[in-house]
Formats: sequence, C-alpha cells, structure tokens
Amino acid sequence: MARKLRIQYPGAVYHVMNRGDRREPIFADDNDRKLFLATLEEACRKTSWQVHAYCLMSNHFHLVVETPSGNLVAGMKWLLGAYTGRFNRRHKEFGHLFGGRYKSLIVDGSGNGYLKTVCDYVHLNPARTKLLKPEASLAEYTWSSYGLYLKEPGKRPGWLRADRLLGEWKIPRDSAAGRRAFAAGMEQRRKEDTREEFRPVERGWCLGAESFRKELLEEAGAAERGGASYYGELVREAAEARAERLVLEGLKRLKWREEELMRLRKGDKGKVGLALEMRRHTTMPMAWIAKRLRMGSAGYLKWLLSQAKKAKIC
Repeated sequence: MARKLRIQYPGAVYHVMNRGDRREPIFADDNDRKLFLATLEEACRKTSWQVHAYCLMSNHFHLVVETPSGNLVAGMKWLLGAYTGRFNRRHKEFGHLFGGRYKSLIVDGSGNGYLKTVCDYVHLNPARTKLLKPEASLAEYTWSSYGLYLKEPGKRPGWLRADRLLGEWKIPRDSAAGRRAFAAGMEQRRKEDTREEFRPVERGWCLGAESFRKELLEEAGAAERGGASYYGELVREAAEARAERLVLEGLKRLKWREEELMRLRKGDKGKVGLALEMRRHTTMPMAWIAKRLRMGSAGYLKWLLSQAKKAKIC
C-alpha cells in the first residue's frame, strides 16, 4: 500500500504522535524524558520549529509543532532517529524504538480555535488517561508543556511558543493574571465531557474549517499529479539552500575562497568547525556535508566530529 502523502508548507501546524514499537515504553525513566526534550530542543534549532504543546507519556508522545520552513518530514526523521540512537546507547540496546510511521494531524492555524482544541487535547492527556488523581492539578504532571505555560516567559525554553495558544484562549497578555485565567480555564475544561470535541483529533487527518480542508485536498491533488515526492523535493531544496548559505557565510568568516576546501586537508580545524555548525543548524546528512566540505567519507566525518567533541573544541 502506498504511503499517505505528508502535506508540508511554510507555517503549517501539526499534532504529531508516535508510539513505542509493540506499544513498549519509549521512556524508561525521567532521564530519558530529559533526553527527549533536549533532543527536541536540538531539532527545533536545526529546523526553526516552534512547539505549541507537548506531553510525554510512558510509551508515546504528543507534539503540537509549527514549521515555518515547511519541513516536518526532515525534522521528524532527525528527531526520531537521534532520540532512538541516544536511547539505545544509554540502555545498551539496539534496533527500532518506535513502531511504524508517526501520526500527523494538520491543524488550521488561522486563529479560529483549532490550535486551542489540539493543545487542550495534549495538555489534558494525563488527566484523561487517569495518570493524575482527581484532586491533583494539571500542573502536577511534570512532563507536559502545560506547567511551562504557568511560568513567566523568561523561565520557558525558547522553542516553546505560548502566545498563539493564549491568544486563542482570549487572554490578552502573558501576565500573572492571564496565566491564572488560563489555569482556571483548563481546570474547568478538565471537568467537561470533551469526547465529541476531541474525536477529530484522534481519528481525523486534518482539523479545521471546511475551507481549510478543501485547500488541503487541492494541495494534495496537485502534489499527486506532480509526483509523490513533490513536497519532499521542495523541502530538500530549502534545506540544501540553508546549508549552502552556512557554508558561504563560514568561508567568508574564515576568509577562504571555495578552492581552499579542495586544497586543505580533510580534518582541517576550520572545516570541522563548519561541519559542526551544519550539524547543529541543519538536517543535512553526514554524506552531504562531507562531500560539500571535501572531508572524505561520511564515516570519517563522523569520527572527526566525535574527536572534536571529546577535545571540547566544538
């Protein structure tokens, strides 16, 4: 069976969920949850993602993520692959951690309440699944972005964007009073029967107005007619352009001409620095970086970067 097309465009908002292989845990302990959030932060830095909500459960996670560069697929490939590798190294395991493809629901981000619905769904998940006792507040669940919404802006991670959700809650200012109003509203939501409201989040492929759904269908039809890789090619081109810009900026900073990359040795310190920068800020694979910077094979570049990190020159 052909895989469903992932619709991608700049500014798209998604609810993303993925489970462990055979529904087994993807977090063995709180250190794994910290590791996942650190990996998510790195993914946001590489892709320019903005996270509106997240919730980490035992065998799955939920994310509500906005993609200014239209790069969900590349970002998720890196996020899931990087976390799997780090989890396996930490626990001396190997093989798959996640079961199959991640589920992505595309969300109407027009400000008409659909982002609120999906973020509320994510933030209410610990209560809905009985992980919280009835008398416990939602904020007592540590591994959700909900508690971060109740903190001052300066105490939140930079990749968590709070203004859009608060705006859809009709909270005019991210102030102490506004955050108290948000907390009171969410505790009230917790008491409501939301099964019908949340059904499209759990079962649908998009969440939005009928006009939004029709636009997506037209986009999907155009992509199908243009070939299944239509969107993927656009995103790859955008990622390559970003990486190429970093190379040119690096050459200028080092006062090198393009020919220097061919002349200098593969392990030159300047080249290693450029490679590290691209690994931090793009999703380009090792093979592309190694070829572009004339650094030999992907395996050799990987070794060079590991040595640089050990020597703390990165």
